[in-house]
Amino acid sequence: MSDELIVERDGAVLRVLFNRPDQRNAMTFAMYEGLTRACELANADEGIRVMVLRGAGDEAFVAGTDIGQFRDFADAADGIAYERRITAVTTTLERVRVPTVAAVSGYCVGGGMVLAACCDIRIATTTARFGVPTARTLGNCLSMNTYSLLVHHLGPARTLDLLLRARLLTAEDAAGAGFVAEVCAPDELTARVDALVEQLSRHAPLTMWAAKEAAYRLRTAALPDGEDIVATVMGSADFREGVASFLAKRRPQWTGR
Repeated sequence: MSDELIVERDGAVLRVLFNRPDQRNAMTFAMYEGLTRACELANADEGIRVMVLRGAGDEAFVAGTDIGQFRDFADAADGIAYERRITAVTTTLERVRVPTVAAVSGYCVGGGMVLAACCDIRIATTTARFGVPTARTLGNCLSMNTYSLLVHHLGPARTLDLLLRARLLTAEDAAGAGFVAEVCAPDELTARVDALVEQLSRHAPLTMWAAKEAAYRLRTAALPDGEDIVATVMGSADFREGVASFLAKRRPQWTGR
């Protein structure tokens, strides 16, 4: 799709590489759009049986959205538009007709953890770290759909612990929580993912699609609206302070307003 999001057909596998290693593969809006197009390609091509997502380098899978994308946000409406945009992307990824695998090495935080949560199976190296530490970094919030994703995978108590303490889970912690299916050494990641891809490629496509679609419908059956939450937080002075302080590399001064 671009130099920053590389999408390649490898036999029956569609491989997506987040390719901004100098920025810990932080997502730009263009990369989110490219990911949507990659999902559409996987849906349209019946020869594709598995989709694999991975970050370039060993330092990160994806370290969230590039904070520079928030520089021009002026009010709550910008925050609501952003979360709607992210929800559209993540829903498209979650509902891809084929199994999706996140191959995680290094930081998988913020929007990166959300993208990994949208995948069906996660394999992580021992260097992986998972979390959404925005309570101490940016002062923003998530959409109701994203909160639901985290609660779906981690449960309400562990999700609140993760978000309120702004902590990072190790790969072993994430595996213990059931979020990660396998943990391996960094030099074993490619082989583990390839073995999983081979296994999934042998299974009945419609049966796997049915399991994915059923899980999605169960998760979203009673999903409430949450745009008032987004408006309150992303229209706040604290959010503007969070963006400014992050870009200036200084500690934010929260006021609760």
